[in-house]
Amino acid sequence: MTVSAKYSTLEQGIDLLNWEDFMENFIIGLGIGLAIAIIVLVAMAVSSHKKLLALQGEKSKLKTMLNDRMDLENEGIQLIKKENEQLKKQNENLRITVATYSQKPGRKEISRLHVYQLAADRLMLNSPGFGAAWQASLKESEEEFQKTYIGIQPFLRKIIPLRTDATVINQLTDDNDK
Repeated sequence: MTVSAKYSTLEQGIDLLNWEDFMENFIIGLGIGLAIAIIVLVAMAVSSHKKLLALQGEKSKLKTMLNDRMDLENEGIQLIKKENEQLKKQNENLRITVATYSQKPGRKEISRLHVYQLAADRLMLNSPGFGAAWQASLKESEEEFQKTYIGIQPFLRKIIPLRTDATVINQLTDDNDK
């Protein structure tokens, strides 16, 4: 064997050794890189799974809160609707009652009678003649009677019983008889 032949076989042996070392180092590096990548991947998967569980818990909590609020609002709306219906019924009943009372026979006649009574009482107290005094007294009595339906006068008459002109006249006639 010549030197060049020895050199070429030696070169081939060195190349094989270097190639084997290179491949061995490459496989070790590749294994370490893959191991690190797998560890990072697993860590990221665990982290994303924890976030997913937290989001699902928050989602279920929000769903529960929303359902509770909707139930409460639904109950409130139902109560308001029921109360509204009751108030409508009461309003209709009161309207019918007022219409019935205003249509009763004798209601207008009784009010007119009160007006005439007050006018006659005033006329007897104020003047011995009838004519214009009667008309003025009648008009004044009608105005006073209309005031008894509105304002503070009906309230006062309910709380404080006032002496009417008729009772004053009766007292005067009783005093005159004695």
